[in-house]
Amino acid sequence: MQLIDTHVHINFEVFKQDLDLLQSRWQKAGVVHLIHSCVEPNEFKGIQSLADRFRDELSLSIGLHPLDAHKWTVTTGEEILATARSDPRVVAIGEIGLDFYKANNQDWQKQVLEAQLAIAHQLDKPVIIHCRNAAADLREILESFSSNQGPLQGVIHCWSGTPEETKWFLDLGFYISFSGIVTFKNAVQLQESVLVVPSNRLLVETDCPFLAPVPKRGKRNEPSYVRYVAEFLAQWRRVSLESLAQRTTQNACQLFQLSIAH
Repeated sequence: MQLIDTHVHINFEVFKQDLDLLQSRWQKAGVVHLIHSCVEPNEFKGIQSLADRFRDELSLSIGLHPLDAHKWTVTTGEEILATARSDPRVVAIGEIGLDFYKANNQDWQKQVLEAQLAIAHQLDKPVIIHCRNAAADLREILESFSSNQGPLQGVIHCWSGTPEETKWFLDLGFYISFSGIVTFKNAVQLQESVLVVPSNRLLVETDCPFLAPVPKRGKRNEPSYVRYVAEFLAQWRRVSLESLAQRTTQNACQLFQLSIAH
């Protein structure tokens, strides 16, 4: 059985002391590949060195997170573009998106998102999108971009929306990725959303070190725990873990153009 964790942040300080142990645990859990996301350009060199260290197991996504939108400068777009063009391990632009929870810079976040969607479109790469308290605005931006610039591919990551919102993004051609949130007892709407997503658009992730799934809730999250997310989704969708793992791995390979040895 093979799993792909489509969203990790193992460059964070909390992992610094035990990365080798982390690797042995994800391998033992059947995790064959990680997509390492990024929150700002200062991380580029660090995550590239992690890709050097975990050769063939780590691909990169680069971009500016909406909570860091204030760090966007006149050179940020060029930096993302140049890095993505020069490093073949960059398989996506992200994480980008909108986060309107406690935000007072919504218009600026939208501008930064649109700039990065244009970069992804120029590079013909998928986007990894973060969306919190902003589903309607995100839908409007993605619909407008697709109509005016051309179609986009990507994933709404760490999804926590309603079934109706889920359908919005599926209709736009996006994949939906579920994290440990889906295993939480109070995540009723999200669990209903799980049944809306067709098998060929489903992805799994940890978003580690955040949001560890049950039965590890409250602990530091790590890539090996993506298996708990997959187990929960398989049970909820009434399919075997093996078939869900195979399908989500196939989906990740298709979206991110990965070649995984079987």
